[in-house]
Amino acid sequence: MTQPLALVTGGNRGIGLAIAHALKKQGAHVVISYRSGEPPAGFDAVAMDVTSTESVDEAFRKIEEQWGAPEIIVCNAGITKDGLVLRMNEDDFETVVNANLTGAFRVTQRASKGLLKLKRGRIIFIGSVVGALGSAGQVNYSASKSGLVGMARSLARELGSRGITANVIAPGFVETDMTASLDEKRRTDIAGSVPLGRFCSPEEIADVVAFIASPGASYITGALIPVDGGLGMGH
Repeated sequence: MTQPLALVTGGNRGIGLAIAHALKKQGAHVVISYRSGEPPAGFDAVAMDVTSTESVDEAFRKIEEQWGAPEIIVCNAGITKDGLVLRMNEDDFETVVNANLTGAFRVTQRASKGLLKLKRGRIIFIGSVVGALGSAGQVNYSASKSGLVGMARSLARELGSRGITANVIAPGFVETDMTASLDEKRRTDIAGSVPLGRFCSPEEIADVVAFIASPGASYITGALIPVDGGLGMGH
């Protein structure tokens, strides 16, 4: 069997980098995309801004020319611009939805051309527990992550007959640079709200992504898979 080619957007740090390592360990040839910063050592990389159709097209052109069409697509790139609804302006809302939801659409639409030719593939969106539960101060982020579920399930119906699956992984609170900056009381309160009593590691999310990308998950599509320590209780 040939080595599968995987693309991980926003793969140069945090959850995306952990996913890239897990897929590489599983035997995939991993290409990561990044918008800013430096690409990590040990991976092929392309610059891509998911908020720009032109940037997405150019990145895919480079990938296809050098390595072929990716058959594992992990849409991980995303941003937050938190704020209470009465203080959130339209730009804050639209910017987050454009990056997290429309950005995932841009990548998936462009990737689908190659997947349909291959007649196989995995589309994996990195969602969030707040996509189902909601979160005060995150109307924009929650809406964008909720939208990924409808997108994945529509793609599952459109592309399933070609052997292409589409699923959403929904992390809860994760040990990242952002959560590391929280004060100790806030971290304790958050951990206390999780049935397992702790934050998730990026590697725990990455392991689930690697499974969904594997042949063992060939009959799973249209699913919302929580990796949240029980916080969402399956919602």
